Amino acid sequence: MQFNERVFSGMQPTGSLHLGNYLGAMLQWIKLQQTHECIYCVVDLHAITVWQDPFALKRAIRQVTAAYIAAGLDPEKSILFNQSQVSAHAELAWIFNCVARLGWLNRMTQFKEKAGKNRENASVGLYAYPNLMAADILAYKATHVPVGEDQKQHLELSRDIAQKFNTDFKSSIVAAGFENGEYFPLPKPVITGPATRVMSLRDGSKKMSKSDPSDLSRINLTDDKDTIAKKIKKAKTDPDALPSEEVGLEGRLEAQNLLGIYAALQGVTITEALGEFGGAQFSTLKSALSEVCVERLGTLAGEIERLMADEAELDRILGEGAKRARKISGPIMNDIKDIVGLLRS
Repeated sequence: MQFNERVFSGMQPTGSLHLGNYLGAMLQWIKLQQTHECIYCVVDLHAITVWQDPFALKRAIRQVTAAYIAAGLDPEKSILFNQSQVSAHAELAWIFNCVARLGWLNRMTQFKEKAGKNRENASVGLYAYPNLMAADILAYKATHVPVGEDQKQHLELSRDIAQKFNTDFKSSIVAAGFENGEYFPLPKPVITGPATRVMSLRDGSKKMSKSDPSDLSRINLTDDKDTIAKKIKKAKTDPDALPSEEVGLEGRLEAQNLLGIYAALQGVTITEALGEFGGAQFSTLKSALSEVCVERLGTLAGEIERLMADEAELDRILGEGAKRARKISGPIMNDIKDIVGLLRS
């Protein structure tokens, strides 16, 4: 099947994927398989911007791949691979290091958050991370990128880099046969759904994260049914009954979060969820949320475990995906080298 639009997205193999990844990205990825050409990557080069245990990293790459497949990504419909198997990502990232401006990277808030007070000891890779993200997307001339709110700034930078490349090399782009003088498309963000930003079960002001020291803060895709139910039961709440209208959720972060998760899993709006639970205590919502979470996620852990038992098959899927990815990125990189003025064999 031929599609006019191409999607690229990926996740890091650092820690287990969780409910936030599933609701904020993976459900959307699965739907996009039906309408777009989709390339989904395990971004292992991004993972090593901070030190990783090499043996744990190899397992994590396979586990994220298994989670992708268990959740519903089809290696036949989509291209699934790990980033480091396709050299175009690193090659184009260097070219973009020479296109992007220092001032642009200095404005990236996520680097400031991740590096914290230890900024001078952060890796150059962590600082230049957004340029690699731009390369991930533009190595395939992707037109659409599903992103969370916290990644919008990086996507805007990818658009800036694409635009500057088109401007800087306009004459050679035209000489290469691209009459409009634009080589890269400006990728568009895809941000939809009631739970694109799932928050911690222990603190409604913080995003659900693999790096949170408390395992009770998140529902991992590797959690079994009993663990899922236990975590929802222990989720932080406030003492008041749930409101009947959205305006009543203002300032009630935990209520917003749990209702948002329920709405996303059920495929309803927050207003519809409030119609069901308005006036009720949190215990009623938690009971219903636990039931739907177990129903939707409870089988994933077993499927991930089953897939992880056959590492050779996971490696085969990643290898086949990398071959398909190289067929797309190879000609694009040849164009880019010609446009920039680099000799190639």
